[in-house]
Order: sequence, then C-alpha cells, then structure tokens
Amino acid sequence: MIDNDNGLYAAFKAKDARFDGRFFVGISSTGIYCRPVCRAKQPKIENCTFYSTAAEAEQAGYRPCLLCRPELAPGTSITDATVNLVYRAARMLEKNCGSGQSIAEIAGRLGCTDRHLRRVFTAAYHVSPVQYLQTCRLLLAKNLLTDTDLSVLEVAMVAGFGSLRRFNDLFKKQYKLSPTALRKHNSEEKHQDNITLVLSYRPPYHWEDMLRFLAGRAITGIEVVKNNEYMRTVHLENSEGKPVYGWIRVGHQSKRNALSVTVSQALLSVLPQVLARIRHLFDLYCDPDAVYETLQVMNDIRPNLCTLGTRVPGCFNAFEMVVRAVLGQQITVKAASTLAARIVQTYGTPIQTGFEGLTHVFPSPEDILALNGPIENHLGPLGVIAARAKTIYELAQAFVQGEIDFDLPAQPEEEMKRLMAIRGIGSWTAQYIAMRAMEWPDAFLETDAGVKKALPPYTAKELLEIAEAWRPWRSYATVNLWNTL
Repeated sequence: MIDNDNGLYAAFKAKDARFDGRFFVGISSTGIYCRPVCRAKQPKIENCTFYSTAAEAEQAGYRPCLLCRPELAPGTSITDATVNLVYRAARMLEKNCGSGQSIAEIAGRLGCTDRHLRRVFTAAYHVSPVQYLQTCRLLLAKNLLTDTDLSVLEVAMVAGFGSLRRFNDLFKKQYKLSPTALRKHNSEEKHQDNITLVLSYRPPYHWEDMLRFLAGRAITGIEVVKNNEYMRTVHLENSEGKPVYGWIRVGHQSKRNALSVTVSQALLSVLPQVLARIRHLFDLYCDPDAVYETLQVMNDIRPNLCTLGTRVPGCFNAFEMVVRAVLGQQITVKAASTLAARIVQTYGTPIQTGFEGLTHVFPSPEDILALNGPIENHLGPLGVIAARAKTIYELAQAFVQGEIDFDLPAQPEEEMKRLMAIRGIGSWTAQYIAMRAMEWPDAFLETDAGVKKALPPYTAKELLEIAEAWRPWRSYATVNLWNTL
C-alpha cells in the first residue's frame, strides 16, 4: 500500500493518463478499485487508498471497477521496479499465466530459488508471486468475458485456471459475482470469428513512426503493414509443447490510448504469450515521461532531436529478428528484407491465414539446424554469403541450447558478450539485438550509419561520449535519431 498522498489523489482527480497503470485506487465507500483515469464520480480523498499493483488492491479486498476496467491498464515500466529480478518475474508471470507453470519453474528460469523469489517479490509488490499470478489470470478472464463471446469454459482454460469449477469459485470469491453475471452486466452481444482485445499504453504514442519502422523492415510472407495496421503470422508452442499457428492484427485507438489486437482463434491456447509479445513489440510498458526527462537534453544539440512519446520497436519472434539483424550487416534495409523473404519462401512453413501477404511462418532455430550438410550450401544460393550463413547457424544453436538468454535477461551486457563470442557478431549487431530482442533500454549504436547521419559531423567516439548523458535510455535516443532522418 502507498501512503495516501495528495500528489496521487491530484493525478487521480485530473484523470492523468500518464499515471495509468502506475498505481490503483481502492475506494472504501464502494469496495472497488480503479485506474487513475476512471471517469466515475470522484470519491473523497479519505475514502481512497493507493496501491502499486492491481494484485495488491485485490488482496486488500477490493473488486475491479466495471467502468474503467483495471485489466486494461498499461503494464509496469522497468523504471518502477525496485529490483530487476522482481520486474522480470512479474513480466514472466503475466506472459505465462495461461501455461500452468509453477512458481518454482519460473524461479528456476530466473536463476534463483522459489523461496528467494517469494521474499523479494513480496517485499517489492506487497503480494506473493502466487497472488500476483492469480490476479493476472482473473483480469485476463475478466477481459475475455467482457470483450469476447468465448464460452465461460473457454475463458477459464485460456486464462490458465485448469478447471471451470476452480475458475468459478475464485471469481466469485474475489469479485463477488459469477462470470455469467458479469456477462449479463455487459449485455452487448458479440459474434466474432476471432478475438479482439485492447492493450493500453501511457500517452503520447507515435504510432506512425512505429509503423514506418516496422513497414521498412517487414519480411514478405510474414508481415504486412497497410491501412494503418500491422499484421503478421505467428508460430508458438502451447503448454504441451505442440506447435500452434495463426495470425494477429494490431491497430491504433488513439482516443482510448490503446492498441486494438485481433487474434485468430487458433492462437487461443497461447493467448497470454501472444499479448506479452505484442506488448514487447510495441513497447507498451514504456513510461514516456521518465524517458523524456533524461533525453530532452538532446534538444540542446538541435531542436526536436528528441520527442516525447518515442518508443523502441521490439520484436515478436526473437530468432526471426536476430537473423534479420545478421542479414542487415553492411547492406541496405531493403536488401536485408529481400534476403529474409527468400529464406522464408524456401525454408519457412506455409500456413493459411485468409490474408494476402501472410503466407508463411519464419523457420525456427530447429528448422535451420535440421538442414543437411554445410549451412552455406543452403543459404548461399539465396544470396547469403558464407560467413553470415555460418553466423545464423551458430545463433540457431545458441537458441536451441539456451546458451544466450534473449528473453528479458537480468544482465544484458553479459548476454551481449556471449553474442560477440559468435563469429560474425560485432558490437553493432549485439547492441541492436539487445535493444530489440532483450528489451535493453540502454543500447547505443555509435557506428550506425543512421546515427552518424542524424548527428554530423561527430565521430563514433565523440557520439559515444555525448551519449553518456543519455543513460539509461540510449536505446530511445537511438530511435529518436533514426526518426529524424
């Protein structure tokens, strides 16, 4: 619980979207908890208690507001986490809430004991990992019940409850109404062939800049950017290790400070994974004000060099992005996209989506390792030089063997060192991969042609010195520089 603070109450009273997801307000007179942007009648300050997470508010006995819908709040920014381990654990719990993974398994992936994880997590968020996971599942279920026509049983399974009875019991206990009663409260009928949800962000958000970046690097057959939307194919594994194929479509709802996400029915069993990857791809966890507070000094060099709301494009498929980065070494963005498209057409898996341009999923690391004979014999005829083909093969081995952590690692600098131990991976490639795949906010590409072009006539060494003032947000500084070109 956060001490009652007039500053937080003022943000709540102003409906300031910059604070959305950064705290929640428990209202004793109604027994509900709200987002700071809730448009319901303003409660008196003496009836308000402030919480850092939705899970903490629920454990205090509050139910989620049906008007502002706390399940739609943006996720926690890394700047808000007092302990990096706790932040990574929270993200992992959100991503895997439907997989049935135990806290011990998640602690193992984080490199600590479950006892240590429980201790530091509870100290930081005032709820246990199990309680946080429970809230993740309940809020996802509430979102699905409100915005889709999935059956209650389907909702229970997608959200990771394992059984309908367990879901009903916990929902009633926590929210004081049944799932079917919530459906009746939200009486609007929906008849969708696919699932459409919304994911919120903290404004402002430069959607056009993000789409422009992704469109310039789109791989034919995998990604399409048109009609102000981003679409792509998806290949994931469900909790049983079975492959799942489908597609997603992402649009922008600027008035709601949110992205609309449409997911094919085939991806229901991996929906939490899909939503987590979309949040990563579009950098929805970002706190733009915290970033701009540091980077606004860039405008002393040249006006409008840094703009409030710039995001770092992440990735949906880490292996796909890593291969694309290697292909892009010392050639144009367009040429790299051409090479990636040839690999997809030759070794990707064809799928049916019903959308023009979405025809394949990118080959997996296992697909690359399964090719018989020297890798250059396979990729060479596609135009990939032997050195880069061998680098791609070694990266596939690193993915399969788990030698490098590409999924929000605790020490990105150490992972970058391991990357650079692979022949063909230099500083530029390692920094670029860390920025887009590992969510490292402090990567800087001083030798990048675009960065040099944005800041003439500085040398790479001088750029590195200047960028010291931009820590720990040099990834955002890099994107700001690219956006000026």
